[in-house]
Amino acid sequence: MKAMILTGHGGPEMLRYDEVPDPVAGSGEIVVDIYAASVNGADPKVRRGNGRYQLARFPHILGRDFSGVVAQTGPGVSDIKVGDAVFGVLDQGIEGTYAEKVAIKAALVARKPATLSHAEAAALGLISLTAITSIEDVAALEAGQTILIQGGAGGVAGFAVQLARHLGATVIATASADNHAYVKSLGADRVIDYRTEDFTKIGPICDVVYDTVGGADVRARSYEVLKPGGKLVWIAPAPETAHRSDVVTLKPDVKRDRAHLERMLALFEAGAIRPPTIVRYKLTDAVEAHRVSEGRHLQGKLVLEVR
Repeated sequence: MKAMILTGHGGPEMLRYDEVPDPVAGSGEIVVDIYAASVNGADPKVRRGNGRYQLARFPHILGRDFSGVVAQTGPGVSDIKVGDAVFGVLDQGIEGTYAEKVAIKAALVARKPATLSHAEAAALGLISLTAITSIEDVAALEAGQTILIQGGAGGVAGFAVQLARHLGATVIATASADNHAYVKSLGADRVIDYRTEDFTKIGPICDVVYDTVGGADVRARSYEVLKPGGKLVWIAPAPETAHRSDVVTLKPDVKRDRAHLERMLALFEAGAIRPPTIVRYKLTDAVEAHRVSEGRHLQGKLVLEVR
């Protein structure tokens, strides 16, 4: 099969389109012909070898979430069959979706409805798992509460804006001025331009802050808008330069499973969420997609079209 392989840590030029062996379905696994794969914010970090993202072996295939059609089933798989359209997210610590095929545990995929395109399903995979785990499981956000979502135009944050609104919370988000209309269309009650406004001026009115941006400054100031007893939930790392004993700081452990993917589908079918804005690239153009991703001002998601 063809794949975009990472030949070593460094810039986007370290990615190369090449031939690699086809995967084989082991016990409890399926092989999926990939139609679309998502580019996530962590992908350039893995490519560069930042901190915990440093790899020990090359070549390496990046990519965590995908959508496609089942091409092969392994021993013990009875609930998924060849020809099923499925989408999913590879298990923690495993990558390999910048490719024409991938092997994955059948328990980690869900059937893709016809109402979602392959590109939309791939774009929703990891961001939905992350946002649902963060907002529902960890923050336990409730109707009537107030949440501040940092970086509201991003993939995970944009999903979180919609989910928080569906749950009945008051939603405040930060975003650049160019993205205000988009974030409001997702359901934010108020959008703050982080370039020209100080979000701490809203005062300590939030029950939850969801930090998808990171950095010492954003993290430290996020504590200032929390009520006593509030929760700061983060997915973007930052030094803990400030702390309050009357609030809780939480990092979600985002498990890959079918249940959370089906929760996303239920939200989609109920009209509570919609797929993010998608910018599409061919798999062969992954180098350019990485350059765009590293600009950090993307609205929505980058998706690689494989077939």
